[in-house]
Amino acid sequence: MSRLHLHPESHLVSRIGWLRAAVLGANDGIVSTASLIVGVAAAGSGRTEVLVAGLAGLVAGAMSMAAGEYVSVSSQSDTEQADLARERAELAAQPAFEHEELARIYVGRGVEPDLARQVAGQLMAHDALAAHARDELGISETTAARPIQAALASAATFAAGAALPLLVALLAPPPLRVMAVFATALAFLALLGAVGARAGGAAPRRAVLRVTFWGALAMALTAGVGALFGVAA
Repeated sequence: MSRLHLHPESHLVSRIGWLRAAVLGANDGIVSTASLIVGVAAAGSGRTEVLVAGLAGLVAGAMSMAAGEYVSVSSQSDTEQADLARERAELAAQPAFEHEELARIYVGRGVEPDLARQVAGQLMAHDALAAHARDELGISETTAARPIQAALASAATFAAGAALPLLVALLAPPPLRVMAVFATALAFLALLGAVGARAGGAAPRRAVLRVTFWGALAMALTAGVGALFGVAA
């Protein structure tokens, strides 16, 4: 007699909500703050001006990320709630039609028509709205929008990412400040890309190349602007 061994499974898709916000926040924190520091330092500004600019960028960026994530994810949540409200009304008004609609979805996925109707009936008897939300609308507990979680994750990781180049700017000697911030920011970005890819179950090489390329481009352009205006001044 065989035994059925039950074991909990942890799927990577369950991390998608906070992981996206966290990686985006940390990446923006490193790139924007390092670019700001490099640009201000390249313009010939002193240590105090560089640190004030970096700190202001950290605070402003963290608040901007939190507000932006909250607003955008709230809009997604509002859309989901509107779709659920409409689906709830349709279930109350036309349960037979909704049953057939759900069965057709399963048929489209390869289930025999009679079995599809049976499955649809059992799922609707258990929780009709959840069944239609998941299989018709694509809304589930795992992927549902969570505005507060996204806002907090973005703000915290932005601040953490921004603190790294700011600390380097504080410790580096003035002649090496630009190159030190540039090099360490690229190293931080590469590490972030690798960690984010690993957490999401993806290959790290592509993620590392992607974040370091765009980070290097952003810092190089900002340094060019700073140097240009510094010379012009």
